[in-house]
Amino acid sequence: MSQIRPASESNREDCWERTLIAGVCEYAIFRLTKTGEVASWNAGAERIKGYRAAEIIGQHFSVFYPPEDREAGAPAAALQKACDDGQFAVEAWRVRKDGTRFWASILITPLRAPDGTPGGFAKIVRDVTDKRLAYDALRESERKFRLLVQGVTDYSIFMLSPDGKVTNWNMGAARIKGYEASEVIGTHFRRFYTPEDAARGLPERGLQIAAQEGRFETEGWRIRKDGSRFWANVVIDAIRDEDGKLVGFAKITRDVTERKAAQEQLESARVALLQAQKMEAIGKLTGGVAHNFNNVLQVLRGNLELLERRHGHDPVSRERLDKAIGAVEHGAKLASQLLAFGRRQALQPRVVNLAAMLSNMDDMLRRALGELIEVETAVADGLWNTLVDPNQLESVVLNLAINGRDAMRRGGKLTLELSNATLDSHGSTLAGGVEAGHYVLLAVTDTGTGMPREVLERAFEPYFSTKPEGEGTGLGLSMAYGFVKQSGGDMRIYSEPGNGTTVKVWLPRSMERVAENEPLLPARIEGGTETILVVEDDRYVQSAVVETLGELGYTILKADDAQSALVIVRSGAKIDLLFSDVVMPGALSSTAMASMAVRELPGLKVLFTSGYAENAIVHGGRLDEGVQLLSKPYSRAQLAAKIRYLLGRSDAMPPALAQPDCPARAQSPLSILVVDDDISSREAVSALLEEMGYEVRQASDEREALRALEKQAAQVLIADIALAGGSGIELARAALRLRPGLNVIFVSGNEAPAAEEAGFACASLRKPFAVAQLSALIESVCASLRDTG
Repeated sequence: MSQIRPASESNREDCWERTLIAGVCEYAIFRLTKTGEVASWNAGAERIKGYRAAEIIGQHFSVFYPPEDREAGAPAAALQKACDDGQFAVEAWRVRKDGTRFWASILITPLRAPDGTPGGFAKIVRDVTDKRLAYDALRESERKFRLLVQGVTDYSIFMLSPDGKVTNWNMGAARIKGYEASEVIGTHFRRFYTPEDAARGLPERGLQIAAQEGRFETEGWRIRKDGSRFWANVVIDAIRDEDGKLVGFAKITRDVTERKAAQEQLESARVALLQAQKMEAIGKLTGGVAHNFNNVLQVLRGNLELLERRHGHDPVSRERLDKAIGAVEHGAKLASQLLAFGRRQALQPRVVNLAAMLSNMDDMLRRALGELIEVETAVADGLWNTLVDPNQLESVVLNLAINGRDAMRRGGKLTLELSNATLDSHGSTLAGGVEAGHYVLLAVTDTGTGMPREVLERAFEPYFSTKPEGEGTGLGLSMAYGFVKQSGGDMRIYSEPGNGTTVKVWLPRSMERVAENEPLLPARIEGGTETILVVEDDRYVQSAVVETLGELGYTILKADDAQSALVIVRSGAKIDLLFSDVVMPGALSSTAMASMAVRELPGLKVLFTSGYAENAIVHGGRLDEGVQLLSKPYSRAQLAAKIRYLLGRSDAMPPALAQPDCPARAQSPLSILVVDDDISSREAVSALLEEMGYEVRQASDEREALRALEKQAAQVLIADIALAGGSGIELARAALRLRPGLNVIFVSGNEAPAAEEAGFACASLRKPFAVAQLSALIESVCASLRDTG
């Protein structure tokens, strides 16, 4: 049976409740009538809303709503919602008495009488503006952060799931990688790696390190949507929740391709600087050594050639003299190659068209490369001219061709291409130290074995060679590189193992017309009766030169230095040519002395000589215009030819001064029969011999040669060993039976038989041979005729 409280007790509890509600300050607690008028008011309501009880009781509660909410019918809707659902809870903006707004947490609960009839509403309101402001601030912060991340275009910023799938994507990622968010979200970030890096597991390894250490940073090649590559700086940070659980990764990628290119250029410049310093050191070393070394070689060569004139008719002595002179020439070549590598050689550039040069070299290249190598030359239309030393460039081309041949042991194809090229500051072929502009490009390509990277990196180093010992000095490419750089060009090698090699040479374009070829120097050794002043500080060199020129019939005056030479010039002595070393001690330089001498003696010819000309007559690596230079060590023939070129050939020259010294030819020219089935080779040799003053006849085979000997005797037979339909050796035997006094010289690309093997006296010359070699052999034959005459 329920206990019925006394009325006094019930009233007392209601009083306590009213007192409690009235005293609450943190909450606005008041009652509304069924139609929404305020029926009660507590201290909290007064504090929060600003109204006193007398001011607000009886007014409709819609006064607390902002005007826009009132117009939208929000107050009535709230009461209806409370009736329908039993309560209505919401957070919204409300208005105080003074018109200010605050963020309110609101609860409206319908009230009912004991019999269930509606009795109005109880409304509880709390001011949560601080909470709302904090929430708004957080949301604004998040919004700004999203805008910040999305607005960054220089960095690719995106999130990854723990297993590496893309979960969001910013604009920088879209710009750098080329994908829109819809294309990549949900896919694995492995797609951004190169195939080789993905195959090595680098994406997974990066996530693993980031998960273990919290952060992973690296640089490497990455792939864009279009397949292009860029060099990326990558940072992966592990993201964990409050409990330390891995929830994903933040990945930041930056395109640093330009920085990498700049670093590579800086490294290239550093290497170029080191190379330049090394070149400068080598140049100074070789330049300093070359002068004295070539002086020593000149003393050796001069004296050996003087001995050759007196003892060269003895076969044993001549053999030893030839070997000694050959060693001198080898030493001179090594010194020249080192000067070329150090870019210290005296170049004599002329305006040339390289198409004509390659055409002239065709036969020589084919002979040098052999039958197993196919040679193809391609020249672009409208090829530009270039300014270059043609003799040095021919050596470069021959060296490159022989290198190509050595890389094609079983045969192959060598292609020489000439074309025009324009290099600019953005071109990939433009190297440090090479100016932008127009160039003539020479490319030499072989189908040989190719070179690995480690060999390519050292290819231009002096004395570096991959050939077996004894097959190369390792100076060929370094000499070629030094010459090309000294000529203002560039040289590069492109090669891969098994795919052959291409060497490209860029030479500056010249707008000048092609220069006329210099006149050929006399093939014979000629002397004269003019007066020559020899200025040389090295007594041994001076002695050998004076004796050589004296033997050639010249009147010689000599001086040990420039000052002494000037005294002789001013003495009134007749001097036709000044022959002076460039580098000599003393206050007066040889070049200054020569200038003074020319002013004293108008018409005086000047010929300089030097083992290394330094900067006296060579500037920018090129011989000064108009200067004549004979580089040491030089041969007797070169000295004689250069002097006669400068003084002019004399028609009244005494017979004793015309070399070779052949009494028989004083009455009539030496008669020579040239036999070769190659018409080009035969005619070339015959033309050289006729230029030397010999009487020359030609035959293409054994039958034609014997018929010519039957009609008219010859003193010398020059025959190729391999003849069409016959043998040069058999021809020589038949010719000797017909003309027993005939002198036989074999010329061949292969080794010729010795006299013992052939069964008769003979000499030989291996193709290709130089004019000087042919002249020397003919001179030997003349000496034989003189001795037996």
